[in-house]
Amino acid sequence: MSTTRIAFIGAGNMAASLIGGMRAQGVEASRLRASDPGAETRARIQAEQGIEVFEDNAQAIAGADVIVLAVKPQVMKAVCQSLQPELKPGQLVVSIAAGITCQSLQGWLGDCPVVRCMPNTPSLLRQGVSGLYATAEVSDVQRQQAEHLLSAVGTVVWVEEERQIDAVTAVSGSGPAYFFLMIEAMTAAGEKLGLSRETASQLTLQTALGAAHMAVASDVDAAELRRRVTSPAGTTEAAIRSFQDNGFEALVEQALHAAAHRSAELAEQLGK
Repeated sequence: MSTTRIAFIGAGNMAASLIGGMRAQGVEASRLRASDPGAETRARIQAEQGIEVFEDNAQAIAGADVIVLAVKPQVMKAVCQSLQPELKPGQLVVSIAAGITCQSLQGWLGDCPVVRCMPNTPSLLRQGVSGLYATAEVSDVQRQQAEHLLSAVGTVVWVEEERQIDAVTAVSGSGPAYFFLMIEAMTAAGEKLGLSRETASQLTLQTALGAAHMAVASDVDAAELRRRVTSPAGTTEAAIRSFQDNGFEALVEQALHAAAHRSAELAEQLGK
């Protein structure tokens, strides 16, 4: 993978995070390039990462093995249609845009190999997780190239059916917001119990961080970890019972179904 040449179309936050992650892994700046319409954005990424930048997308993709589409979904069609005449056989296209299906991408680009990715915002801190789906045209080597690219900002999970990307969106793509909501609610409840906002926030944040670390490092699942800290007739059991009596699990399931359904709706709208 050390010789793979990667071009980024769009050099915003997620692209910058991917480029920074790859550079931190030892990928040479000469193997990376980016295009962006914004002069300030180009100047920033060039100064921070030492890569070659372009205003013109066609110049950026010349000679690239992998082309990363990191533009807003609303402009993806126009960007792809302008790139289509410039694509060369065998170039892999990796899309990190939400809601754009492989069918739409190949309709705009031609029948090129496409990997569709759903990263999440912790990727900006290289603590993310990305769901990936590959079309039939993607070779084993190209799957490795895509995985190496996205692993620069976190964990990579492959799905075998593209419709599962909607589920990935519901679980991890939108997922950080669910945890932020829980943090908001716990902090507010702590204040109502008499803590200062600063103390309630500190307790909540560190508890969330610690619990996540425990879950990742543990050799048992989250249900077993919960049971281990839930003493019979204790304080934790009282709280857990209140959650469950008020339909916590059903509420989470309904929320994720709503997110997945909306993901599918957006894909249909944006792919036209």
